[in-house]
Amino acid sequence: MAIQGKIDKISGPVVQAEGVSGLEMHELTMVGDAELIGEVVRIEGTSATIQVYEETGGLKPGEKVVGSGMPLSVELGPGLLQSIYDGIQRPLDVIKNLTGDFIARGVKTPALSRTAKWHFVPTAKVGDSVIGGAVLGTVQETPLFQHRILVPPNVSGTIAEIAEEGDYVIEQVICRLRGKEKGVTELKLYHRWPVREPRPYIERLEPSDPLITGQRIIDTFFPVAKGGAVAIPGGFGTGKTITSHQLAAWSDAEIIVYIGCGERGNEMTEVLLTFPEWKDPKSGRPLMERTVLIANTSNMPVSAREASIYTGVTIAEYFRDMGYNVAIMADSTSRWAEALRELSGRLEEMPAEEGYPSYLSSRLGEFYERAGRVKALNEQLGSVTLIGAVSPPGGDFSEPVTVHTKRFVRTFWALDSALASMRHYPAINWLTSYSEYTDYVENWWNALTNGLWRQSTIKAMDVLKREDDLKEVIRLVGSESLPENEKLVMEVARMLREGFLQQNAYDPIDTYSSPEKQFKLLTAILSFYENSTKAVSKGVPVSRIMALPSLADIFKLRMSVPGDKIDLIDKTINKINSDLSSLEGKS
Repeated sequence: MAIQGKIDKISGPVVQAEGVSGLEMHELTMVGDAELIGEVVRIEGTSATIQVYEETGGLKPGEKVVGSGMPLSVELGPGLLQSIYDGIQRPLDVIKNLTGDFIARGVKTPALSRTAKWHFVPTAKVGDSVIGGAVLGTVQETPLFQHRILVPPNVSGTIAEIAEEGDYVIEQVICRLRGKEKGVTELKLYHRWPVREPRPYIERLEPSDPLITGQRIIDTFFPVAKGGAVAIPGGFGTGKTITSHQLAAWSDAEIIVYIGCGERGNEMTEVLLTFPEWKDPKSGRPLMERTVLIANTSNMPVSAREASIYTGVTIAEYFRDMGYNVAIMADSTSRWAEALRELSGRLEEMPAEEGYPSYLSSRLGEFYERAGRVKALNEQLGSVTLIGAVSPPGGDFSEPVTVHTKRFVRTFWALDSALASMRHYPAINWLTSYSEYTDYVENWWNALTNGLWRQSTIKAMDVLKREDDLKEVIRLVGSESLPENEKLVMEVARMLREGFLQQNAYDPIDTYSSPEKQFKLLTAILSFYENSTKAVSKGVPVSRIMALPSLADIFKLRMSVPGDKIDLIDKTINKINSDLSSLEGKS
């Protein structure tokens, strides 16, 4: 029987209810006569504090509060892909048809369509003994994706009955399990799972393969492994959102979950308009066919923003349990932390640094720890890669959200406002960024590059670091005072910056660079450096080397050579080496 009480006090999105003994922490509740959705966050005797996920304007003390008997959960089943949800998994396209351009208070609609039919193909049979996570059958949800119908993690038994191949709506029973203790359990094409409870697995595995993003500075210098955790911090205008878009569009994860957490409405509008138009780079099909969007803009209720990242990561874990590699883009976790701060203030909790609650660090840890490569309950190998954008005020990386995030991620792509102001994108600073996944992905890269990847990246980074040191010397004595070999370092560093690290997201060729093309481009620049060093040692001035007409081609390779014609890069290398040899002959 539902537990019912009454509203006692209201403070913004936080409501205190009296006479509700029996409610549990994180229980879903219906608040007020409008039945607004809320979640229990504190219990003291017969009093409960509830954070409401909708606008609380118009609520009055004395209105009813009803417990649901279940925690805040998401529906997991066919129909997730191509969907656009708010922070608590309400389908925004369905709500628009019901209430117009704005979400009406108290509107309720199921997350998954109850009328759409799915073609179910059973893979299990009567008499099979199954445990949580076992695959009962498949549904071809989109042309790009086969949805595996899973037994809920907390259910097991022997199959007493399973549906034949055919078309079913998700509320139809497709399997009956006979358990030792619970009797017969009916299973449908979907199940629910609490968003704050990580889905169980057998074993967490070490990462091994890189998440290929097609962005050269990321894949080559600061890679992230599938199942890793990444932070992208940067001030306003440094390109966090466009970087997240690029990763969502081009990464080789099989499923993308994009969480717009507290972002401006115009940015989310761009996401909602462009994602359906983008094509999957492998199949040419619409990218949305393997994407779930969660849109929680800055003008939506702050409580739903706090819940949105848990909604997203739970959906990602569900696809992981099917054996897929999933990538989550959370843009941005700073807005989520601000929601946490506001709710903490409403709850009258003691603030910590900069007003954030003292449990900010543990909450961030809970979120990022849900990344990982695992062996699921059904023995399938899957991964969740978490990529969280951070928006430190004024670009200050010493503020609490950035500092605490660094404790839980192993890759840090630091966006630099100085690079952004010079129109250098992605504006990832190669001197302050780092990746701790290099050792994990080295074998993968070595197999592709005949063992040359690590030494090539070290050599290139040495040039870039040497350039940074020489800038101080140039400020004091001028570039003309440098010896020839150091002038060459400055030129090669410029070549690396403009011909390799920079990437144009709007250029049809340069927007994505395959690993093979990335290494070829890097090899071309390092080959030039090696041969030019020999020429300089024989007395050839750097000014003559840089005046070679063929040298202009090396800056254009990234935008002139398509990914399927990378052999053209070898021709450019050979031409430049030939010209260098002729210079040596004339010296």
